[in-house]
Amino acid sequence: MHAPSYPIFLSLENASILIAGIGNVGTRKLVKLVPCRPKKIHIIDTNPPNPEADTAITRARAQGTTCLVTRGIPCEEDITGMDLVFVCTSDHELNARLAHACRQQHILCNCTDNPSLGSFHVPVVARKGDVSVALSTERTSPALARSWKPDLEDFVANKDVLARFMGEIRPLVLSLGYSSEINASIFRDLAADQKLARAIAAEDMDRIDTIILTSLPYEICEQALDILRILIKEKNL
Repeated sequence: MHAPSYPIFLSLENASILIAGIGNVGTRKLVKLVPCRPKKIHIIDTNPPNPEADTAITRARAQGTTCLVTRGIPCEEDITGMDLVFVCTSDHELNARLAHACRQQHILCNCTDNPSLGSFHVPVVARKGDVSVALSTERTSPALARSWKPDLEDFVANKDVLARFMGEIRPLVLSLGYSSEINASIFRDLAADQKLARAIAAEDMDRIDTIILTSLPYEICEQALDILRILIKEKNL
């Protein structure tokens, strides 16, 4: 039995990424990478990108990502200088060579036809605003993980407003000058109170008012309530 994977969320804003092979699998990788706004994406394939990939490439360039497309067979030299490599060609031997080269150069690699050759695999992800939830079956059954995605989407559906609210009130609480212990207690208690989450989901402003007034220092209650009203309004736009 292999060792369990270590789950992390990577920032790709300054990353250089290679996609070796831009068929259906490579296109799915590209589409999911573009919103993360990497610095550079280099695509190498003997065939031109399909229409879906072309659309993603256009979107990537519009947001400032350098997106290069090279016609040819990817080789070991192409991975040099990359932070992340997705090996997605239809040539299993080539994929294995590229994955091996990544390991030698300590470059993170996802080998789509044989995940055990790479250094990471991509989990199923559900996103809603600032909330992301990832699920993996440790490569035992990707199909099963995908079948659970609707459950993840249901879970995050009403979490974004609360997450954004906690982020907005943090500087307000810190500005009051309380001790770190008191600040931690305020954030911990508010985050753990499922009544606020349920009130936000139901858009029950009367209940929200009561919870905020009894949970936060009075000096910032009005600001906090204004923030929540705006966030709930934006959710419905």
